[in-house]
Amino acid sequence: MRFATYNVEWFSTLFADDGTLVDDDSWSSRRDVTKTQQTAALAAVFRAMDADVVMVIEAPDTSPRRNGAAALEHFAQRFGLRARRSLIGFTNDTQQEIALMYDPDLFEATHAPKGPETGRRGDAPRFDGVFHIDLDIDDREDNVKFSKPPLEVALRHKSGAQLRLIGAHLKSKAPHGARDEAAVMRLSIANRRKQLAQCIWLRERVDAHLAAGDPLIVMGDFNDGPGLDEYEKLFGRSSVEIVMGVGRPPAEQMLDPHAQHALSQRMGARLATSRFFIKRENRFLNALLDYIMVSPDLAARRPAWHIWHPFDDPACWGNADLRDALLTASDHFPVTLDITL
Repeated sequence: MRFATYNVEWFSTLFADDGTLVDDDSWSSRRDVTKTQQTAALAAVFRAMDADVVMVIEAPDTSPRRNGAAALEHFAQRFGLRARRSLIGFTNDTQQEIALMYDPDLFEATHAPKGPETGRRGDAPRFDGVFHIDLDIDDREDNVKFSKPPLEVALRHKSGAQLRLIGAHLKSKAPHGARDEAAVMRLSIANRRKQLAQCIWLRERVDAHLAAGDPLIVMGDFNDGPGLDEYEKLFGRSSVEIVMGVGRPPAEQMLDPHAQHALSQRMGARLATSRFFIKRENRFLNALLDYIMVSPDLAARRPAWHIWHPFDDPACWGNADLRDALLTASDHFPVTLDITL
């Protein structure tokens, strides 16, 4: 089976309110890319991946006027994808949903959230709820929410194998609205605290699944990673390390070899799953932001991970059409996991 996570930059803008593709020469929300160009590029990438299950990050919007799941199913039908059924959990107001696309001939999938509406450490709430935690050690609880609640999925293979999926898109640490260096630092630290609290919340759900013996995959865009910024030194650990359970006994750790590579390779060559243009510096920045973490029982099946980076992966580089499609489709590149269930 092939599982994938793919952050598609502003996928929503490619669809009309009725879920059909706009697919014309108007500009998409990607820089210097038309809707037709981005749609064609995405079709090429999805076809090349040929995944059985895809966690789509920044999926089309769901609102009273729009249906993101229907839009994805229209996209899959238009381009003949096997992963042609779609599922969205708790919606949000950012126009960037978290959605699952899957092959209904192989899998049954249901939105399966866990937890009470509100909770504290040790009793993690549902991801659309409120998590009470002291963020700044002032002996007062803060109320933490997800702007994009993670998607919890119960997945059943036709063979009878069952596993749990959690799709996540964590809040960026960017200090939006800061007007000077002091404000940048203040907002960056506050955003880092909130993101770490969300990861503690997510890790508590991971703990519950591992304790129950559930095969588990956590996948998506964490907007963070080992050694990514200077604030990691202040707080000691990255968000990814918290969710993975780095430092815990092996039976309690989630595995992602790309994250482990980053932890062991603080200097030198770095893996990347995204590529952003930094206008003020007139250059591109590569970053490792997207992960597929698996529970120990799934790791024992010796799965294979793959980053579809157009420059770093020889197969992507050697296929000019695929290389161009990856660069046109999004500012992130897919990550896939091949595993026998």
